[in-house]
Amino acid sequence: MDLTRRHALTATAALAAAPLLKAAPAHAAAPAADKQAPSFYRYRVGDAQVNVISDGINTFPLSDGFVTNVMKDEVSEALEAAFLPKDKISIQFAPLVINTGGKLVVLDTGNGPGAFASSKGNVGQFGSNMAAAGFDPKAVDLVVISHFHADHINGLLDASGKPAFPNAEVLVPAAEWKYFMDDGEMSRAPSGRMQSVFQTARKVFDAGLNKKVTPYEWGKDVAPGLLAVETRGHTPGHTSFVLSSGADKVFIQSDVTNLPALFVAHPGWHLMFDQDPAMAETTRRKTYDMLAAEKMRVQGFHFPFPAMGHVAKDGDGYRLVPAPWSPVI
Repeated sequence: MDLTRRHALTATAALAAAPLLKAAPAHAAAPAADKQAPSFYRYRVGDAQVNVISDGINTFPLSDGFVTNVMKDEVSEALEAAFLPKDKISIQFAPLVINTGGKLVVLDTGNGPGAFASSKGNVGQFGSNMAAAGFDPKAVDLVVISHFHADHINGLLDASGKPAFPNAEVLVPAAEWKYFMDDGEMSRAPSGRMQSVFQTARKVFDAGLNKKVTPYEWGKDVAPGLLAVETRGHTPGHTSFVLSSGADKVFIQSDVTNLPALFVAHPGWHLMFDQDPAMAETTRRKTYDMLAAEKMRVQGFHFPFPAMGHVAKDGDGYRLVPAPWSPVI
């Protein structure tokens, strides 16, 4: 009898709720279209915390001269072999925020807010993703620049053209500063892209930053545990870094290579953005031979996000082995 009564009460409750269920929406609210979650990733190097902050992706048609010493068809084949579109190049950007324990260090700053506006948000995301990762630009102690290409320095300024990191000292490679601030070098630079590199560097560093800029030398620590390493070729003062803490370390290669599917696999290919292609190739091979031999982790500014892994020898070239994603730091 009790069981029958319980069933009857249950049925009555179900019928009473039926109109409410029909009135409920058939589907949950959809997330905003074409939006990803903020892109940042953290890992540790000893006691230091590395935060990889995405600045976005720039996609453009593959041109005949993107690789200057190889035919376009061969480049397309390499892209297809890596399961990438054969007629497009997509370049990623991954600045870093490093908490050494004593200093908060930004390493390169991305394309900047101007590029965010002109690219409709595809690049220039460093500021918003850095904020999403919990960092206040006013808390940054040091900004370390690897070289003076726009995708590394434009984020030094905010949307109003003022310093984006108002309390930070800005450290730049001494060789890079000497070259790009030399009026004679600027006058001898070819028109077009190279003149634009000079002009962008001067525009950025003239915007209230000069008094805070300190040139640094290779072979010395620019921040606690962050050693500056000479890797010339991409630019005259191009710099990579070794971040060390205890027995752990990672090689931060800046722009030793661009798109891994092309220039890790084919270290002899010359990128249109390399100022001295032959020297850049020599640097690339030397760097990757060392990384493969020491099995050291490598962080790449243009590697697929989160842009960290290992380099292994592979025939006449190398291959990038991405590090597995970890849900914990």
